[in-house]
Amino acid sequence: MLVDRKRLGQDMMNMLGPEKVLTEDLDLLYYSYDSSFHARNHRFMPDVVVTPRSTEEVSRVMAYAYTHGIPVTPRGAGTGETCGAVPVQGGIVMDLSTWKTIEEVDTANMQVIVRPGVVHSELNKELGKHGLFFPPDPGSTRMCTIGGMIANNSSGLRAVKYGTTEQYVLGLEVVLPDGRIITTGGLKSRAVKNVSGLNLTKLFVGSEGTLGVITKARLRVWPKPKARGILMAVFPKLEDAPAAVLEVYQDGILPSGIEILDESAIRAVNMYKPEINLPNAQAILLFEVDGNPASVEYEGNRIAEIVKSRASQVEWSTEPKRMAELWEGRGVVATAAARVRPDGSRVFAGEDISVPLNKVAETLRAIRSLGDQYGVQVVNYGHIGDGNVHTAPVIDPENPAEVEKANRLADAIHRLAIELGGTTTGEHGVGHVRAQYAPLEHGEAVQVMARIKQALDPKGIMNPQKVFLMQGGLDSVS
Repeated sequence: MLVDRKRLGQDMMNMLGPEKVLTEDLDLLYYSYDSSFHARNHRFMPDVVVTPRSTEEVSRVMAYAYTHGIPVTPRGAGTGETCGAVPVQGGIVMDLSTWKTIEEVDTANMQVIVRPGVVHSELNKELGKHGLFFPPDPGSTRMCTIGGMIANNSSGLRAVKYGTTEQYVLGLEVVLPDGRIITTGGLKSRAVKNVSGLNLTKLFVGSEGTLGVITKARLRVWPKPKARGILMAVFPKLEDAPAAVLEVYQDGILPSGIEILDESAIRAVNMYKPEINLPNAQAILLFEVDGNPASVEYEGNRIAEIVKSRASQVEWSTEPKRMAELWEGRGVVATAAARVRPDGSRVFAGEDISVPLNKVAETLRAIRSLGDQYGVQVVNYGHIGDGNVHTAPVIDPENPAEVEKANRLADAIHRLAIELGGTTTGEHGVGHVRAQYAPLEHGEAVQVMARIKQALDPKGIMNPQKVFLMQGGLDSVS
């Protein structure tokens, strides 16, 4: 940086007003970590935190940072699990979580315009008044912000039917690293289809804050389904679970969610809340179906017919109380994971790989074997409908030897995913944690990514050391 920390703080206060600038160490500490295991073991302190409330303020901060070569890390609610929103090289953290305006619900054109700090559940609460919803549904709906979802191309358990965030982003307002403001998807467009020009919107979705700051988003919304049903199927043999999912697809049915709990997750849930009393088995699948009442009833009963040849137990319900009971085991499994070990904690390391559907059973068995190899207990669950496996290592995080084992296990899980034709992350993004795997996963394509970044961010100030490692220019990309 070309300015010292004291002058940086004062210049930000002069620019934005003191109420939008944080410089005290205790305040800065809050912005030095996210939910990741890596952040638990390291601290990445910013030099200053700013909370701009307009595009013009964001632009002024970026122009200043560009002039003085200061790193800038955009941040939403900080719910990330990959060190994506922590300032690895210090500098400015730009907290956009307080900028939460829903500017317009355009019901006539099935879209909504929002600022980056809008919380996902609050958006759907507002859309629900109009019979609409924003389909991508991460588990952190009550905390995560739309800006963060777009930056990470977030999704969740309903991605199998509705897809990821990128499919709903029609256009963006972005402040570039040098302070320029652009609009993607057309300056005046309210169209839901647009093939005009290079697709810059797609470029910024999933860029994890490495190319610019998202200050406004135009999102497509869908009619809210009128009915929903849940089916639980219990499988004595793990390999029968993904096979049953494939048979459902081959029958022409696309559920809104298909979740799996393997025997480690079943045991954790029953230890955490014995009254749930999940059947002992190698796997349990939960199929969620939504849509019009008649189609939901048909599809639920049809899924039951399909899976019963492999499952030892099948139950289908559209009754709200029973659906909640059937879903409860899946709902608590993330919390329940730590119960497999009385003195353990669940850590977020190697936790959201995605593999081909026909590799899910092999992946789950391989992860269990790796856990045994490294002496770490692991709980597995996830969105089997799109091959997204959540892995929850349980360790004593205060024990350095166990921390090292967890790190080695996470590394092995990431490499396993790539080896099996999958990816290191299906939901949570690359951030700083997975940047080291970019060459192994993408090969020469990483050089193209680096050239795009250098074209937009020649000084490398936008969220440095995320997505891929780039220390001092293209030649250093690793």
